[in-house]
Amino acid sequence: MDKECHVDAIHKSPSVEERREHATALLAVQGMGCPNCANRVRNSLLQVYGVVSVDIALEVGKAQVAFNPLLAGPNDLMRAVAAAGGDGRHEYRAEVIG
Repeated sequence: MDKECHVDAIHKSPSVEERREHATALLAVQGMGCPNCANRVRNSLLQVYGVVSVDIALEVGKAQVAFNPLLAGPNDLMRAVAAAGGDGRHEYRAEVIG
C-alpha cells in the first residue's frame, strides 16, 4: 500500500442539532479505486455540518449519507465529494441517485 495515500477513517459524534431532522441520500461516486479513496470521500462527507453518518460501498461506487436536510443539502454533499480529491492524484465526482 502506498503510504502517501493512506487515509485513516475519522469518527464523528453528530450534535443534537445535526440529529434533529433526518434524510438520506444515495450518491454515485466516481473515482474511488481503493479503500483509502473510500475513506477520503467518507471523511470529507462527515466534515459537512449536518451529516450524521456515511456508508461507502466501494465495490459499486456508492455512498449512502444520512444528514439533516435543514443543515445540509445534496449540493453540499456533492461539493464535499469533489473536495476529497483535487490533490493532483485523486479526483472524485458524485451525483445524487436516490
